[in-house]
Amino acid sequence: MDSPYSLETLPRRQHGIVAAIDWARLAGPEARRLRELGFDEGVDVEVLHRAVLGRGPIACRIGRMTVALRRVVAGAIQVSPAHAPAE
Repeated sequence: MDSPYSLETLPRRQHGIVAAIDWARLAGPEARRLRELGFDEGVDVEVLHRAVLGRGPIACRIGRMTVALRRVVAGAIQVSPAHAPAE
């Protein structure tokens, strides 16, 4: 089994399963926002886009939503590789 790695490094268009979230690395409002968006262990996530320049945000799909995450927030989310769901 592959070791979990940061959502920040998940390749574009590849699915991952949230393995863990380091809540201690996040400020209270950021952690609350993630929970409200449905980020939790076992959730499927896909990186859709990355900012071209610098350390800009990452667009992710979680469930049927597309959300933008700052890289520091994505860095607190550990994912394991997953197979893409059937369309």
